[in-house]
Amino acid sequence: MTATRLLAAAACALLTLPAMAQTTVKDPWVRGTVAQQKATGAFFQITNATGGTLLSASSPAAGVVEIHQMTMDGTTMKMRALPKGLDLPAGKTVELKPGGYHVMLMDLKAPLKTGDSVDISLVVEGKDGKKETIALKAPVKALGAAAADGHGGHGGHKH
Repeated sequence: MTATRLLAAAACALLTLPAMAQTTVKDPWVRGTVAQQKATGAFFQITNATGGTLLSASSPAAGVVEIHQMTMDGTTMKMRALPKGLDLPAGKTVELKPGGYHVMLMDLKAPLKTGDSVDISLVVEGKDGKKETIALKAPVKALGAAAADGHGGHGGHKH
């Protein structure tokens, strides 16, 4: 094989390799709701190999999806959207959990029952400016799951 053909074959092989995902997501889940509840939280662990930002999320199960942070100020629970997204330090796992960072699913189209699953799409922007979309299928867990931290079912959260 000539050097030119060898280079062409190598280039073709590189072009057919799948793109390496920079972001991994583990253990996604969504808290179940009751009949009239219009909002809930989605939780997971996310790691970006090179660092970046969780820019946004969307779901066909909700009219509005935002990245949020919950903090306690004394005995007062404060919730705020993160319009610029959530920083993902290179190689470090960021946990979205009740009582902290989470994805807020609002204007729910139907109650979410234990055993159902919810499709969620995440958009992550790497430090290089490239965007990556991650599709999740998050199982719905019981309304009381991890509620001992006072985060509850998020039903009373208003904008």
